[in-house]
Amino acid sequence: MDLELLVNILDLAGTFAFALVGARIAADKGLDYGGIAFIAAVASLSGGTFRNILLGQRPPWVLYSWLFAGVAIAVLITLAMKRTTPVGRFALTLDTIGLAVCSVSGAQFALTHGAPFLAAVFLGLIGAVTGGLLRDVLCQVEPVLLHRETIGTSCLAGSFVYVTGDSLGANSGILALVSGLVVVLVRELSIRFDWHLPKVGIR
Repeated sequence: MDLELLVNILDLAGTFAFALVGARIAADKGLDYGGIAFIAAVASLSGGTFRNILLGQRPPWVLYSWLFAGVAIAVLITLAMKRTTPVGRFALTLDTIGLAVCSVSGAQFALTHGAPFLAAVFLGLIGAVTGGLLRDVLCQVEPVLLHRETIGTSCLAGSFVYVTGDSLGANSGILALVSGLVVVLVRELSIRFDWHLPKVGIR
């Protein structure tokens, strides 16, 4: 498969995953159809937008309007369910996949636009977590990023592995797969064993 086509498919998959989780959370909070669509778009598109702006580039949805297809499908699925339920394990798995895809693609995008090592690592993190953070804030939910499941840690780990491997000349396809698996593994283990970063005053 052509590498560019693969990247586009992964971007669409990541957009859909984040949009679906965003739409489900918005529906569970009682938002109307417009609110659900807005939260789905924010959750799925703001990470790449913020990353690109920091790199002096146009947001990805300006260049690739087909990304809105992932948002639309996620919203339609949510509305078709006609019921509100808390985000379940399947949605969390989709969210994890989205984090893996966006961590890797964010780091790769940063490197191709001349970002140095540390900047590329953190831009991978920013591209992956910004949408979820804004989603939770807008839905008045305590941001998962800031208090549990080591979301930021898993994305940072995957981004770091990708940038490090790239600097060593590793095969980009294999490197992307390994880096994405690092994100998935760290987050899944944190959910399974209730890992989280230390908190002030909590023992």
